[in-house]
This record gives sequence, C-alpha cells and structure tokens, in this order.
Amino acid sequence: MLHAPGETTSHPGAGLVGRVRAPGDKSISHRALILGALAHGPTEIEGLLEGEDVRRTAAAMTAFGAGVERLAEGRWRVVGHGGFTEPAEMIDCGNAGTGARLIMGAAAGFDISSSFTGDASLRGRPMGRVLEPLALMGVRWLGREGGRLPLTLHGGKLSAIDYSLPVPSAQVKSAILLAGLNAAGQTRIVEPQPTRDHTERMLRAFGAQVEIEDGADGRVVRLAGGQNLQSARITVAGDPSSAAFPLVAALITPRSEVTLTGVMINPLRAGLIDTLREMGADLTLSNARAAGGERIADITARHSALSGITVPPERAVSMIDEYPILAIAAAFATGPTVMRGIGELRVKESDRIALTAAGLRACGVRAEEEPEGLIVNGVGAGRWITGGARVASGGDHRIAMSFLVLGLAARAPVSVDGTGMIATSFPGFSELMGSLGARLDAR
Repeated sequence: MLHAPGETTSHPGAGLVGRVRAPGDKSISHRALILGALAHGPTEIEGLLEGEDVRRTAAAMTAFGAGVERLAEGRWRVVGHGGFTEPAEMIDCGNAGTGARLIMGAAAGFDISSSFTGDASLRGRPMGRVLEPLALMGVRWLGREGGRLPLTLHGGKLSAIDYSLPVPSAQVKSAILLAGLNAAGQTRIVEPQPTRDHTERMLRAFGAQVEIEDGADGRVVRLAGGQNLQSARITVAGDPSSAAFPLVAALITPRSEVTLTGVMINPLRAGLIDTLREMGADLTLSNARAAGGERIADITARHSALSGITVPPERAVSMIDEYPILAIAAAFATGPTVMRGIGELRVKESDRIALTAAGLRACGVRAEEEPEGLIVNGVGAGRWITGGARVASGGDHRIAMSFLVLGLAARAPVSVDGTGMIATSFPGFSELMGSLGARLDAR
C-alpha cells in the first residue's frame, strides 16, 4: 500500500457554518493549461487550481515550449506558439492521471518524442485505453506491460479515426480529440454513454469547431483536423468534486449550514447532487450563472436526515470521483446504500472500493465490497458512528478527505495517514474546513 507523508486527526464538535468559495475545478484547470499551450498567443486564466497535479501540468507545458507564468494566486498566463516542441527531459506527471492522459493526446499530434513518468501510484495505473486509439491514429509508443508508465511516445502524421468508446471515459475522449486537432481528416467519437464534456466546451472557447449530436448509438462528437487554436480568457469554475467534502460534512454534522460559491453545475458532473437529494439532503442551488463556458451556482447544504438508496449504475460516469465521500454520507443514512457499476474505482489512485470499505468498518460501519460495487449499511439518523479509528488512506487524497469528514460527526476522533497527498487536488483543505468550524489537527 502506498503512503503519503503526514497524519491528520478530525474531531467531532459543533456545527459547521459559513460561506466559502469552492476551489477551482481540476479537470478544467488541466485543460486550460494544455489548450493555452497549443494555441497561438497569450491565454489568461483566472481561478486556476494550484494543487500539485495541476502544477505538474503547468511544468509539462513549459517543457513542451510554452511560456507559463503565475501572475497572482489563481491567475496564470500561458503563451502558446501553436504547438509543442520536443522536451529535453522526461515529463513527470506526479499523481495526475488526467494530466498524463491529456498531455499524451496533445503531444501525439506533433513529430516529436516525449517520455512520461509519474509517482508510484500513477506508474501502476494502466494507460492502455488511451494508447490504443492513439496507436490507431498512427502514434508509436514503448512502455511497460499494459501501457504503464514510464513510456515514450512518438507522434506526428496522424490520421483521423472513427472510434466508439468501449467504456465511458472523458479522459480517453479528450486525448483522442486533442490528437485529432493535428490529424488528417475528421475524427469521430461515439459515446454510448455521455461523459463530462469539458474538452469540447473549452475547444470551442479557443476557437475550434466541434460538432456534437445525440444519435441512436449515443452521443457523437466530430472534430476536423488542421484547426488552429486562438488564445482565450478562461475563468475556472469551482470544482464540484472538491465542494462535495464540505457539503457532505454539513449534511452529516448537526446544526450545520454551509454555502459553497461558484460551483460548477454541468449536468455531466452533477450526479452526486442528484444522489444526495434522492437521499433526502437539504441542498439549495442559487445565483446560477455562466463562467468560462460552464454553468455555476452557489450551493447551500444543511444538516439532514438521510435515507439509503440504490444509486443507478449509469450515474457513475457523472460522479465517479465522488463515491468515497458519498459512502460517508451513506454511513449516516438510515438503511443500505447500494453503489454498483463502479469498478473503475479499483484502478484510481488506489483501490478506492477496498479502502473505503476498510475505513468504514474500522469506524464501526458495516460495509460490503463487491467486485464492481459497494454496499454501505447506514447507522440511521440521530445515531452515532463510533469512529476512534486510524484509517489508511493508501496515499489517496479523496480517501483521506472523506474520512476526515466522517470524523467530524463521529463519537470519537478519526485519524488518517498519508494526508500530505490532499494537496494534489485540494490545497488549503484543512484551512477551508477550519474556517467553517471543523477541528483538524495535523502532525
């Protein structure tokens, strides 16, 4: 099992109250940097998430020849020259799976060799589902079994493909689209089940022509090759995956009312909100508006009596990163919450199904693993979860944050190891939670 440095303990206490801004969305932050580097001229970015994963992508864009400058907190400028040049060093993506897959897709369109690596967790994650369609377009690569990092990729002289996604994956779709920008012909992707559409939206913001239509076989995305991107001004919407932690904390902690401002409400990312509402959560959306091509709103969560439900498996694609924190909400609900169709969680930064189940059991909650599912038997409204455990995070930021949230509403404090990894996606997590009244002690 992998571990990140640091241990944090969360303590039960009074209700959480306050109004805070959601951190910038990680998915959009990666894409803004990459498309800015591919474009001609300066791209101004506001609200960029400055976690370790995104900083790795910023460093990679510098290595590929773009000018990348931090102007102030969350404000960045990327000066692109219309393409990538060959990097002198290996690209280290750290723990950023999204960054690695999207950067490989972008680099594929140029006649250069580039080598990629990452931390121990990322090196263990398969890249084959991205490399397979890129190879069909003409990319050559050499790496470990299953396409695992480190690997070297050589692109250029690509041909467009007609590709049906075998499994729902916005990362695979995005890698193909980025490669398709410099492929001969029209790239056509069929999604039997629609995935998050941030790349399509942002490509349009940078001046690309992207066609999207819903057909009998699913959603079809078309992109003609040979398009030149133009610089843009991008405002990064608040990350719904990060906002989920303080929102669920408010739902399970008595006397709580918390508002997260500027949260993205893209329908393809709103699965957790829909699910929590079905469980009886008191969630209110207000002040809906547009930002950077996305819809955003302020979301208020109040302590709620939750009930267990069966989450539709097809909803997983819109909330795959939120299942660990959903499991925490489910632990406080009345009755079982059944989560299936989530096998992808086995190959994330950790085996999130196994770690979530183990952590819940350590805290006194009955949880049953399935090969591609998890069943959490909630203790019921008004009843305490024992807590008092030391939970192994596996070096996974979302596991760590989820169990720190549980500790805020348990009978006894919960300690989580490897919490240093939280900075990859949510820098300032402890400070934000502390501003709402949470007590988190790090050592």
